[in-house]
Amino acid sequence: MANNMAQQIIEQTVVSLARQMEQQVDREIQKLDNLGEDDIESIRQKRMMEMKQRQEKMKEWGARGHGEYREIFTEQEFFKEMKGEDRMICHFFRENWPCKVMDKHLGILAKKHMETKFVKINAEKSPFLTERLKIWMLPTLALIQNEKTVDYVVGFDQLGGKDDFETPVLEERLAKSEMLDYDWSAGGKAAAAAPKGIRKGLGASYKKTESDEDSDFD
Repeated sequence: MANNMAQQIIEQTVVSLARQMEQQVDREIQKLDNLGEDDIESIRQKRMMEMKQRQEKMKEWGARGHGEYREIFTEQEFFKEMKGEDRMICHFFRENWPCKVMDKHLGILAKKHMETKFVKINAEKSPFLTERLKIWMLPTLALIQNEKTVDYVVGFDQLGGKDDFETPVLEERLAKSEMLDYDWSAGGKAAAAAPKGIRKGLGASYKKTESDEDSDFD
């Protein structure tokens, strides 16, 4: 039952995004008043091919667990979920209010950004990962690209410093670390994000060392 519901959500997301992309193609073509009919048709065919390729990619992502925000329960699961992923966001959490706030926003973004896998794991039950990734404050988002941690979002300092931030604030912060496909032409709503590789939280900071960069999970 749960698998059927998840599949329905993925299919609805694919259809919705396909419609949005087709509408975007039509809007762009309408702006090209100086092109001839053959040029316009060529552009349209090219964009429609890109859209088809995107749809196929989204089906592949759906089969890999993208499009939903899921809890994983063991450190072994973490490595299994991470294997072969271009981009994965892992929320290290505990049962408290700030982590529930983060859960809410990540659940929204997981459905919107199928290009990225979203998971969470209980930090208190993951001693190896929390030690290896130097997780010292919760919530912490580990931003992983090609099986390497490239950045962190620690607490809410980079999200305005309060727990009532809007989802687009987190979305833009993640996009600044190239974790999401993001349309910057729409204008951003996020607070200024810390430089990549810098953790901030409760007035303290931690900067990744060269050894961290080279051997996150060795």
